[in-house]
Amino acid sequence: MIISRTPFRISFAGGGSDLPAFYQKEKGAVLSTTIDKYMYISTHPFFNKKQYNLKYSKTELCHSVDEVQHPLFRETFKHLNVGPGIEITSTADIPSGTGLGSSSSFTVGLLHNLYSFKGKFVSKEKLAAEASMIEIEKVGEPIGKQDQYAAAYGGLNVITFNPDGTVDVEPILISSTLRKKMESNLLLFYTKQTRNANEILSVQQREISKDDKFQAQKKMVELVWELRDALYNEDLTSFGQILHKGWLLKKSLTSSISNGSIDNYYELALQAGATGGKLLGAGGGGFLLFYCEQDKQEKVRQALSDLHELKFKMDTQGSKIIYVGEKDWGEENGFFE
Repeated sequence: MIISRTPFRISFAGGGSDLPAFYQKEKGAVLSTTIDKYMYISTHPFFNKKQYNLKYSKTELCHSVDEVQHPLFRETFKHLNVGPGIEITSTADIPSGTGLGSSSSFTVGLLHNLYSFKGKFVSKEKLAAEASMIEIEKVGEPIGKQDQYAAAYGGLNVITFNPDGTVDVEPILISSTLRKKMESNLLLFYTKQTRNANEILSVQQREISKDDKFQAQKKMVELVWELRDALYNEDLTSFGQILHKGWLLKKSLTSSISNGSIDNYYELALQAGATGGKLLGAGGGGFLLFYCEQDKQEKVRQALSDLHELKFKMDTQGSKIIYVGEKDWGEENGFFE
């Protein structure tokens, strides 16, 4: 058996600039961090060597790769030429559709696991690039590339998206003291609303072609560099204020990003003392993130008492293999052609 562990992420600024509708015209960038909430993928030889046994929110027993219904399993198997006789289980700390990049964490973790099962080393860059290719080109998801690179690399980074399609990852190197303060001043609340990110991103792709929306997205990218500088200057108060600016810009892109309930929770948090915040992911639901000094956090928690708070810390490692069994079952039993 082999088990991979791949982190989820929270994005602070620049979301949407990783869509080709933007970065093919102008360089995009996001500032994000991975967190200690993970997607686990385990692989094991299946007793029936003529079947795939796949366990996620459903269970699939398939004789051929074309029978596999889960598109990310199917296209990853095709990409790596994975034959039957394998059992794969996915388990996540957080449900999908909540704005933490779970789909890309799944794809990165699955690729990492299967490369290891074949006894092959794979770099973080290759993991991220191939996961992006599978999700965007093979499956046809209307998404960007930030989640795949965040999940593969891990840590606090500025991720830049170039017009030629290449991606650069710049680690943000801050002191452990500042990192702990930043962690302690970030609050995460589940809105109890899930959404279809693909629908929202499809609309956003279309809207970005309009000049006013494109200009708003450019301003969101500019905030990435302001956030980076605030961190290097150890100015966390400005960090919170910049989050607020970014949220107002993001809401201007399309009406589907927020709703009355989310807006109400956001205003309650600000009134209670939060400096700023944003809804994570594409929008429409999921998690609300706030920057709030510790002496005001209890008031924010009281104001949002009907929401579930998720405690978290930053992850620094990215996708990794956390367990390898003694035998190289994949090679010995011929599970790969």
